[in-house]
Amino acid sequence: MSRSETFSSRWGMMLAMLSLAVGTGNVWRFPRIAATNDGGTFLIPWLIFLFAWSIPLLMIEFTIGKSMRAGPVESFGKLIGSRFRWMGLWVAFTATAIMFYYSVVTGWCLRFFIAAVTGEIPDQVPGSFWHGFEGSWQAVLAHVAMMAAAAALVYRGVRGIERIARILLPTLLVLIAVLMLRAITLPNAHIGLNFLFTVHWGDLANAEIWLQALTQNAWDTGAGWGLILTYAIYARGREDTTLNAAMIGFGNNSISLMAGILVLCTIFSVRPDAAIEIVGAGNNGLTFIWVPQLFSQMPGGQVFMAVFFLALLFAAFTSLVSMVELATRVLMDRKIPRPRAVLLVGIAGVIFGLPSALSPSFFNNQDAVWGIGLMVSGLLFAVAVIKFGARKFRLEHMNTDDSDFTLGPWWRYLVVFVLLEAVVLLVWWLSQTISQEGWAASLDPFADWSLGTVLLQWGIALGIFIWWNRRAERGTLIHD
Repeated sequence: MSRSETFSSRWGMMLAMLSLAVGTGNVWRFPRIAATNDGGTFLIPWLIFLFAWSIPLLMIEFTIGKSMRAGPVESFGKLIGSRFRWMGLWVAFTATAIMFYYSVVTGWCLRFFIAAVTGEIPDQVPGSFWHGFEGSWQAVLAHVAMMAAAAALVYRGVRGIERIARILLPTLLVLIAVLMLRAITLPNAHIGLNFLFTVHWGDLANAEIWLQALTQNAWDTGAGWGLILTYAIYARGREDTTLNAAMIGFGNNSISLMAGILVLCTIFSVRPDAAIEIVGAGNNGLTFIWVPQLFSQMPGGQVFMAVFFLALLFAAFTSLVSMVELATRVLMDRKIPRPRAVLLVGIAGVIFGLPSALSPSFFNNQDAVWGIGLMVSGLLFAVAVIKFGARKFRLEHMNTDDSDFTLGPWWRYLVVFVLLEAVVLLVWWLSQTISQEGWAASLDPFADWSLGTVLLQWGIALGIFIWWNRRAERGTLIHD
């Protein structure tokens, strides 16, 4: 691998990796989930699962990418045998399926930033601008623009990704810090702080709080997505895996906490009478309906609204770039040159993102199906390490001469625990798709949210992946 195909420094690599981890899940999902799961009580399991889920999976991904120097499909094949490339294909496709609608979300952020700057968002009717924009051709144009921008950046290679990360991530941190400082200086902001940091110890017996905390770690750190694996391909030879992975996890969750402070302090200060209604409005409702209303009631609110949506845009865009790079890398591993691979990914992203841009129902369906699919991805990473041998994986690929911190025998037990966590999460989320209206409704394959739609789409994907893998093994599609 040439020098131009590696990160120029650890600092550049860490900024790029942290920028992919920090996304909309930090800024819009974390405040809502924390608020609806008992505030400070939620933070305890959330912190525990940082160590028990996010950091171990980040370590696994970083190690595989750096050791195998290939995308998820080929990395799984090199690690545990070519018969298991389908597992890497699941990981890669799940992240790519999320890319198809995540570009739509990034487009929303772009449009709302422009609207905040120009003063287009009315402050009289909550959600009026959002409802006029959602599912419109403006949403389509914004989606296409962000997909094109991400593809153009990935076309320039890893050094282009690193350069933009050096600009966008520090800027994002400054923007969130400015918003947080403004939020905590608002009247009655202490109510939001008390809510976020007060622990009700008895509520720790509530299993759902623990499951939501584990889910939040799974969705907002990028652990198990295959994205860290992809960026680790371009790590320099002498890069530690364990310490870098821990730094990514801590950095990501620190930004989530800052976002929680700024959002909840703003809500409880400006609209304490409607705080519960606001935080329970869902990701889109909280961000695109209530945030503009909250800022419109603050002195200088239009400026702070523009800063908020600019921060959200940067967070979303850097995550989108990593998804485009992952899909591009998979094609490059099939000997397709980067320019052509990027073009194919960009075209596919635009086309397959159109249904989500035009139909909120389709968007919600894809978010549910492939969001839960990430639990399977995390499970497959743990399975791969266990199949290879957790002890062997630790000694041969993790505890190297480049390691600043070496892992002990306890590592194998942690990997098994990650596998068990993935199984529990998967069973729990699938149980949430079962309708109270009975099994007929639960198994409806065309519902926005049902067990039937999840199993149908997963079944089709897995069938294709396993079929491809078997043909590949026979040498009809690939030649090792």
